[in-house]
Amino acid sequence: MLDIDKIRNDFPILHRTVHDKNLVYLDNGATTQKPIQVIEMENNIYRNLNSNIHRGVHYLSGQCTELYENARQTVQQFINAPAREEVIFTAGTTAAINLVAWSFGERFVRNGDEILISEMEHHSNIVPWQLLCDRKGAILKVLPFNDEGDLQLEKLDDLLSERTRIVAVTQISNVLGTINPIDKIIEKAHERDIPVLIDGAQGIQHGGIDVQESDCDFYVFSGHKIYAPTGIGILYSKQKWLEQMPPWQGGGDMIDQVRFAKTTYAPRPLKFEAGTSNYVGAIALGAALNYLTSTGIVDINIHEAKLLDYATKRISEIEGIKFYGTAKHKTSILCFLMDSIHPYDIGMILDKLGIAVRTGHLCADPIMQHYGIEGMVRASFAFYNTFDEVEKLYD
Repeated sequence: MLDIDKIRNDFPILHRTVHDKNLVYLDNGATTQKPIQVIEMENNIYRNLNSNIHRGVHYLSGQCTELYENARQTVQQFINAPAREEVIFTAGTTAAINLVAWSFGERFVRNGDEILISEMEHHSNIVPWQLLCDRKGAILKVLPFNDEGDLQLEKLDDLLSERTRIVAVTQISNVLGTINPIDKIIEKAHERDIPVLIDGAQGIQHGGIDVQESDCDFYVFSGHKIYAPTGIGILYSKQKWLEQMPPWQGGGDMIDQVRFAKTTYAPRPLKFEAGTSNYVGAIALGAALNYLTSTGIVDINIHEAKLLDYATKRISEIEGIKFYGTAKHKTSILCFLMDSIHPYDIGMILDKLGIAVRTGHLCADPIMQHYGIEGMVRASFAFYNTFDEVEKLYD
């Protein structure tokens, strides 16, 4: 079992006060806090090793390059990718999805083709595909969910067609907390030779992924959702797609040779890492993943499941509470409204009591439209949260 007191001591921000109250941080779905091991890694790079990677022959550049590529290997092992060359560093989930939507779309999507997403997607897994459809004359199709928050998989076969070029679906809803049956979706799509992108922004820290076992074609996530810095993220892609997709951006580090007549590109993954990358963030992401591995992924998942179960039972005792997202298989996200009180008012009052939650449409307008509401309150839990903090939220 986790030593929660020891873990909380690794996160300096959890010991501060807000409005003269001890901070209760329940906004982990938006961003997670950073352990001292990650903070110190970033600090050490900037203090002692900072130098642009790949291009320098001097000591500092060599050290940063080695740490950067070691971080890529750490990600490869964390998601069980077949090769580290299939791991591309991006600015985050949004950047990774945009990369695929543009680059894959340029090569494989034509007028009249179809893109399939789900009704519960974050805006970052909707808008890039809409831009692709506008650019190429393609059609966006949507797999709906029911009021409990489960995808209506019985409609999937009818939505897939010979014109479907890619399926893009979230692993875990950032609003409903639903853990989607991505293996079934991938299997159905692959029966028709349709590639699948999985948005792992919420999934990577709540259960993780084995990309070989799931057989997904693309997997994306953000570092700041998994206790790493902001501005760094990952695109995993099967080799066959990386070899066929054109570069998304041009510039330094992604080239082989530049001639005015013709430029040739570096092999994967550098082909998709134009310019000076966030190498400090990448190295710190590796430190975050190592921290989680050493803490114990299984024990983290067990603790978060217990937190969700306890919070659901406790908050449901409050008169006038209505939950959104009651799927049987879900993770530690709790969205609710209370009587006719506006979610912003609830969030502001909780803030004065030192409790940080998220309010509003949660970057998922279609979910709000599904339920006919303007917004919700979201309490999202991480492994450093405690049952005492659940009690403070209840109070």
